[in-house]
Amino acid sequence: MKARLIPVVMIVLLALLFSALAVAGTAAEKPKLVLQITIDQMRGDFPMRYKDRLGEGGFRYLMERGTHYINAHYQHADTETPIGHAALFTGTYPAYNGIVAGNWFDLDKGRVIYNCEDDRYPMIGKEPARGKGRAPTNLLSSTIGDELVISNNGRSRVFSVSIKDRGAILPGGHAGKAFWYSKSDGSFVSSTYYYKEYPGWVEQWNAKKFADRYKDTSWELLHDVSTYVFGKDDDRPFEVDMFGLGTTFPHPVRGDSKYFYASLIATPFGDELTADFAKTLIKAEKLGQGKHTDFMAISFSVTDYIGHVFGPSSLEAEDNILRVDRLLAELFRFIDDQVGLDKTLIIVSADHGMCEAPEYMQSLGFEVGRLTTETIVKGTLKNALKARLEVPGDVIRLYEHPYVYLNEEEIKKTKYSVAEVEAAVAEEIIKIPGMIGAVTRTDLLKGAFPPSAVNMMILNNFHLKRSGHVHVIADQFWYFYYEMETTTEIAAIHCSPWTYDTYVPLFFVGNGIPARRIARPVTPYDIAATIATRLEIKPPSGSVGVPLPEVLNGE
Repeated sequence: MKARLIPVVMIVLLALLFSALAVAGTAAEKPKLVLQITIDQMRGDFPMRYKDRLGEGGFRYLMERGTHYINAHYQHADTETPIGHAALFTGTYPAYNGIVAGNWFDLDKGRVIYNCEDDRYPMIGKEPARGKGRAPTNLLSSTIGDELVISNNGRSRVFSVSIKDRGAILPGGHAGKAFWYSKSDGSFVSSTYYYKEYPGWVEQWNAKKFADRYKDTSWELLHDVSTYVFGKDDDRPFEVDMFGLGTTFPHPVRGDSKYFYASLIATPFGDELTADFAKTLIKAEKLGQGKHTDFMAISFSVTDYIGHVFGPSSLEAEDNILRVDRLLAELFRFIDDQVGLDKTLIIVSADHGMCEAPEYMQSLGFEVGRLTTETIVKGTLKNALKARLEVPGDVIRLYEHPYVYLNEEEIKKTKYSVAEVEAAVAEEIIKIPGMIGAVTRTDLLKGAFPPSAVNMMILNNFHLKRSGHVHVIADQFWYFYYEMETTTEIAAIHCSPWTYDTYVPLFFVGNGIPARRIARPVTPYDIAATIATRLEIKPPSGSVGVPLPEVLNGE
């Protein structure tokens, strides 16, 4: 009996060995398509928070069929949309890729500029206008897509799509093609950096006016309100009626409103338009059909707008997550039909997390509040400096989050050095209730600051030519930012170094990726290095990420 068992055992062992080799071989094959999805403001706990009500094929596919890192955090201090998108695709800090904020004061131009601004490249079909040109030229590092193009002399192609221009331009890198949504007419647009005129398929998509199908409709709940965690909290005083959408379900989308096309960005309809355009692009450009790996970046922006307007713990945010789940499932089915999920490497993460609305935290017993830059900089801080140093308010040029910029020419007229004024500003800032930290440019350059975790994140955010004189940090759960264009205040904000803003999901799935859940700390910077290693190309120029072994060999 024992003699007869030996061949059976050998056969089983050989079968397991060949199976392992087959899996290893599949994992080693280069994907036909790399699809990197960014869900704007998708905090790391969101998919797990509503796991019991997720459908099949979306987040469940990512969690059950892919490698899910449940402890991924950024290590830079200003967690904004452009900074996160730049970090995801360059694999590095703002200090190296140059995208230190949404806007910064440009010394050469003598004014504040936008992160993707370049007036040499006006919008296609538009006349040049100051501040309206768009290009990735402010991005100092290469992206993973750039490196893919460089590796094979342009045989690979890179495309990027988003509601937000920055959500498309920065992921697309220098060598890709980027498209973003126009809030004025519902089309997807681009600049002359990418094309002299639009490809035919873009003109055809825009001509169909897909956004118009949402006129005079409403955003309604997917399910019965009783099934929602926040079903009893549909109307809270801190929620904002932006674009006439109201603060309770159903949210009407008025077709005759001058804000109609803009209003779609604060409803799930904006992501639906993005997905439709992205699918059209993939099909028209035949991505994943050639001999070389292609790269597609999609950024879904609606989660961010909804979180700002209603708060991340709201009925609206909850319903939107369920809709994003359904949207991902539909997108993955499309990718399977067009390319094959086994031939596609999919990465899903976020550009930043999100803080709760301060009023929500107050209801739970936290002593927090709201601060505005207008009050602090133009009022409290300038008055404090005048009383302390007897210097005019003009020594403070402006505040552009997260920096106080000083006017060095005005400081020269006083008896103080720039370093002395910086120090005074920092000391006065932390006296303000709700402010917890302020680190000066001089101390960062000299390394003269305590190496705390937050201070090291401030250093990772610091760029010599773009960062301001003092980096300001609000305390945990305090609302502190500038006012938005359409309203004087919004429900909730991000942009801090605290864990609720640095925490993002991180998934790798498809193309032989093993199914597992990893709790060890990782960073989103690791994504670019991991893709580079898997594609056998060099990482982006400023990369600080570490290739993730679970994705590469399953160990």
